[in-house]
Amino acid sequence: MKQGAYKAFQPTDKSMFWTMLRSEILQRCLNRTPLWNIPKRNWLIKKIVAKVDGKPYCVYSPVRFQSGNNTYLGKNFFCNYNCTFLDHAPIRIGDNVMLAPNVSILTVSHPMMAEQRVVRRFENSFAPQKRGNYELIAPVTIGNNVWIAAGAIICAGVTIGDNAVIGAGSVVTKDIPPNVFACGTPAKVVREITEADRVEV
Repeated sequence: MKQGAYKAFQPTDKSMFWTMLRSEILQRCLNRTPLWNIPKRNWLIKKIVAKVDGKPYCVYSPVRFQSGNNTYLGKNFFCNYNCTFLDHAPIRIGDNVMLAPNVSILTVSHPMMAEQRVVRRFENSFAPQKRGNYELIAPVTIGNNVWIAAGAIICAGVTIGDNAVIGAGSVVTKDIPPNVFACGTPAKVVREITEADRVEV
C-alpha cells in the first residue's frame, strides 16, 4: 500500500482514552466469561464492537480489540482463540468469515522515517508526561466467505476479496482478489479455488 494512503494518528490523544478504557474493561469481562455462557458473551461482543450483523456468531477467548468501536462484523462470524484487532481505523468483516487461532488484523503502522517515530511531547496526550508518537492508520476490509488460517497477519490498508483463503502464517501486505488461495510472506496468490477443491461432506 502506498504511504500516501495512510492517515496520521496520535493514539494517546485524550479523545481516545475513554474509548480504549471502555474496550479494555469489556474485553477483560469477555475473556473471563466461560464459553458455555453464550448469551453473556454475545452481549459483551455487541457492546465491544461497532456492529454485529445478525447471529449466530462465536468469538473464543482470549481476544483483543484495541478500540472496538471501529470493528464491524458480518453474519455468522467465527473467531478462534487469541485473535487481535488493532482497529484505530475501520475493520469491516463480511458474512461467514472464519478466523483461525492467532490471527492479527492491523489497521496501524508507523512512519518509515526514523525521526518521525521518535516519542515526543503532545499537549493533549493522556500518557505520562504527555508523551506519545504518531501512528499511521488505514482501514482493512475482508469480504464474504473468507477463511484466514492460523497465525496470519493482515496489514493496514488491505482488502481481501470474497471466498478467498489465506494460508497459515501468511503476512498480507497487498489486496487479495476474490476466489483465490494466497499464502506466504508477503502473501501472494498461489491459484484460484475451483471445483477440484470440493470435498465430500
